[in-house]
Amino acid sequence: MMFNFDKNIEFLNRNNDILTIGELLVDMISADYDENFDSNTYHRFFGGSPANIAINTKRLGVNSSVVSAVGKDGLGKFLINQLEEVQIDTTCIEEVDYATSMVLITKSKSSPKPIFYRGADYHLEYSSKLTEAIKNSKVVHFSCWPLSKAPSRQTIEKCIEVARANKLIICFDPNYHPMLWEKGEDGPEYIKSIIKKVDIVKPSEDDAARLFGKDSHENYIEKFLTLGAQLVILTLGEDGAIVSNGKETVKFETLATEVNDTTGAGDAFWSGFYAGVIEGYTIKEALQLGFAVSAYKLKYTGAVVELPRLERIKEIYSIEGGS
Repeated sequence: MMFNFDKNIEFLNRNNDILTIGELLVDMISADYDENFDSNTYHRFFGGSPANIAINTKRLGVNSSVVSAVGKDGLGKFLINQLEEVQIDTTCIEEVDYATSMVLITKSKSSPKPIFYRGADYHLEYSSKLTEAIKNSKVVHFSCWPLSKAPSRQTIEKCIEVARANKLIICFDPNYHPMLWEKGEDGPEYIKSIIKKVDIVKPSEDDAARLFGKDSHENYIEKFLTLGAQLVILTLGEDGAIVSNGKETVKFETLATEVNDTTGAGDAFWSGFYAGVIEGYTIKEALQLGFAVSAYKLKYTGAVVELPRLERIKEIYSIEGGS
């Protein structure tokens, strides 16, 4: 598939817009800006990148559904309740006999430092319910988290297979983090083998460096394209992003003017982009909407915030175009 910057994406007629698969967990974020975990106070926030995207896109005005696994405990109930409050379909969330996963995070204006406590999240099994959810969706999104351990790895592999057979747009956040992988396993090589099976990737500069080593932005993009990605969105923090479809490369500036907490900024970007393409905006316009939603989120603490509808975001950040 060729992604033309000045055209919109034509989707098959499906009831659900975005199906996000992967980690649903609790973010415990320090009350103070804190690089060394010296803070004594942490607050509980909804977390897990795919689930953040589902909530964000729902608030922006498109339909989303989450596939994940949580524990049969209070934290699992807290997460499911949060999804149900914004009327997200939770029928593909499995409750398993492991503790709900949690991440301890330092509140940060740059890159937050996480410590991972994993339990339920990677015990996600494939099911016939999942087949139906995929067949009923336009876009499927997943990240590296579920790929880092079995059985969720095999679940994602099966999801990709079914999504390809049913002509979904497959999007991958290659947010590789070595701490999540088994010792001795070559995570980067495995991730590279997945990239050829997907359409869109959005690595951050840090993600690209962890996968390929230190290199130029242009070389990072070329490497993702060579591996088989059709659209590469390389995000560069305060320096915006460089985006390439293999034929054309476009530089985007950030729209952020106020940074309170960077947790979930990448998820907010994905969310604005997804809402844009679903609503019929061109890819270039949808990327601008991604920056706008990310800029809005950066003003607040926590991965998910009370986002306005997409039309309002468009007004706040003076974005032209539309369906």
